[in-house]
Amino acid sequence: MTETIFRNAQIVLPDEVIQGSVRIEDGLIAAVDAGGSVGEDFEGDYLIPGLVELHTDHLENHYRPRPGVYWNPLGALQAHDVQIAGSGITTVFDAVRIGSDPETPGGMGDHVEVLIEAISTGVEDGRLRADHLVHLRCELPTPDVLADFERFCHLPLVKLASVMDHTPGQRQYQTVSKYVHYYKERMRFSDAEMDAFIQTRHDEQALYSARNRAAILKRGLEVGIAFASHDDATPEHVSESVADGVSIAEFPTTMVAAEQSHAAGLAVLMGAPNVVRGGSHSGNIAATDLAREGCLDVMSSDYVPGALIHAAFMLPEVVEGVSLPQAIRMVSATPAKAAHLSDRGEIVAGRRADLVRVRMHGDMPVVKGVWRQGRRVS
Repeated sequence: MTETIFRNAQIVLPDEVIQGSVRIEDGLIAAVDAGGSVGEDFEGDYLIPGLVELHTDHLENHYRPRPGVYWNPLGALQAHDVQIAGSGITTVFDAVRIGSDPETPGGMGDHVEVLIEAISTGVEDGRLRADHLVHLRCELPTPDVLADFERFCHLPLVKLASVMDHTPGQRQYQTVSKYVHYYKERMRFSDAEMDAFIQTRHDEQALYSARNRAAILKRGLEVGIAFASHDDATPEHVSESVADGVSIAEFPTTMVAAEQSHAAGLAVLMGAPNVVRGGSHSGNIAATDLAREGCLDVMSSDYVPGALIHAAFMLPEVVEGVSLPQAIRMVSATPAKAAHLSDRGEIVAGRRADLVRVRMHGDMPVVKGVWRQGRRVS
């Protein structure tokens, strides 16, 4: 039996913060006690559960750092892993897009398989600091997404999938003008090319979206994958998600969609950068507004790994009525539960000893140590 004790820590429990100690045995939390005089002195720093990250695009950014430039996949994974663990994230769902993507002409193609193989290799040979799982982001209005899903959904590391539809004029891009503003300069289109691009998106949605959604959800639920909706905006979107057995509402774009998702028992997920920046980069609903209304359940780092812990400590300061334990649950226990992971996310006896030591420097949390299953990884 291996034993480790941390003492003199501000321990963030599910519903309170206590000054005390935590004892770890064989990778699990064995006991949590007030006080305690034996063990590594945390000098009053916070001890929080390891963060659980459901949606990060960061691996793809490391793998494709510039348009047309693809990095060594294991090198990209290791760089991503260092930043994830150093940000206090002990469980990460690496998001991999399947289905042709308008932002990536020609789609990701075989690069999806390359990334998933790299994650599997990294997990199998023990080179990774964090616990890596796979989140398949399924772009529904595409001809190849269902075939890609069938290729990967049975793999042991694939535990989460999101059903997405980025067709202009709905969901994330509620107006066509917003879509044009986002894509025209990015894709360097003329007016005529932009019009043709939008028409193609609408044609593909009509042809593929509904049937792909039904087939992917049916197959995924059969193999035990948790599902997230994406950018729900209307009561109809929420009703569809509930009927489909979805457990997570990723980035709802309106207050009504967020409120109804939360009321229906879906875990409402918003981006931590939205909290840190004070609003959505795409002009949709602010995460802090959802928190004030009591319908923010989960935060995700999305495109900035360090934003997750920053937002968790920032939210109680900017939203009255949100406590630190509540905010920490949004980045640990609640995402773990939503992804069907019952063994982590809380500092409770019997849970995995995935833990993070945090010291406050002014209003900025700084990660001072990270442990996964009792072993220090950062």
